[in-house]
Amino acid sequence: MTERHARPMGAKEGDGDRLPPVRFAYDRHTWKEIAHLLANLPVSLIGFVYVVTVLFTGFWLTVTVIGFPLLAAGLTGARLLGRMERARARKLLGVRVDEPSRLPGRGTGFVPWMWMRVKDPVGWRTVLYDFIRLPWGILTFVITLTSLFVLWPVLPFIARGLANADRAMVRGLLSPSDELERRIAELESDRGVVVDTANADLRRIERDLHDGAQARLVNLAMGLGLAKEKLLEDPDSAAEMVAEAHGEVKLALQELRDLARGIHPAVLTDRGLDAALSAVASRCTVPVKVTVDLASRPAAAIEGIAYFTVSELLQNISKHSAAKTASVEVWRATDRLLIQVEDDGRGGARLDGGSGMQGLADRLGAVDGLFVIDSPQGGPTVVTAELPWRDRAPGKG
Repeated sequence: MTERHARPMGAKEGDGDRLPPVRFAYDRHTWKEIAHLLANLPVSLIGFVYVVTVLFTGFWLTVTVIGFPLLAAGLTGARLLGRMERARARKLLGVRVDEPSRLPGRGTGFVPWMWMRVKDPVGWRTVLYDFIRLPWGILTFVITLTSLFVLWPVLPFIARGLANADRAMVRGLLSPSDELERRIAELESDRGVVVDTANADLRRIERDLHDGAQARLVNLAMGLGLAKEKLLEDPDSAAEMVAEAHGEVKLALQELRDLARGIHPAVLTDRGLDAALSAVASRCTVPVKVTVDLASRPAAAIEGIAYFTVSELLQNISKHSAAKTASVEVWRATDRLLIQVEDDGRGGARLDGGSGMQGLADRLGAVDGLFVIDSPQGGPTVVTAELPWRDRAPGKG
């Protein structure tokens, strides 16, 4: 005899395949939400007591010497409470909230350290969060506990509604100020890049002066001193020494001109990017076509970064690309200055290739610029750089 399974009255043959699977209403997500709501009372009580005792005490003592330091320390502690609340919401509610950027440490000095914490918006939003959470924590605890014993059939829906309100509070008060926090983090990083770049440039200039022009001028002074001693005794030898000194002077002047060009070339100040880049291209070992399409000159700082970017890229082409031709294009697109350097060399250029590309990318990133390399093996290599356009100040060329 063939065994047949019973099916509900009115159901047709085959309907059982289309019925949704049975699922227990109290799944792990529901239990996590219930645990979060029940923990709201002790957690909100701790936060409320902290805010009232520490921060309000510091606020009322601001008329004294210890008031502001106490307020700053209290807001720093509020940041820690906010971090724990974000972790709790992430674990139990599945809310992914980015951590705010850290404030600078005591290395900035005590008064700047204190003032930065007193005006910290993240700390104050956490204070507001902890202050309004006590009545909400009591409410959610009572409703959830009562529903757990009395309204358990609809508890998943109640828990979901209350948990969604908690999610909204966490996102609204404990999230970083997206644009502001992002800019703070970027500026902190960019400040470090700028400082490191400036220090590296300063060390390079010091090294070039010490090993180049300074050493040559010392030799020149010694040679002229010996020539002076022999001027009356051996005029011919003295004349040879003076001639050698004359050659040393020419070499020293050339090194100083090269050093000055590396700092900021005069042609860039006087005639702008078109003439300056043409001069750089003329020194490249590869024929370079330069096209500059600018109706006006950008700010001096942007112009200088553009010049040194192209100069560094052309040096890389001379040293590493084995190219036959290259081109440089510079133009303006609305509020951006665009640079494109292309060569028909062997390709394979990378940011981590040791050719200074990463340094260029860092420099451009420090001023909200972009640096993109497209360099497949076998070439060609196309490097595109973008800089923010800033108009030149009147009377600056």
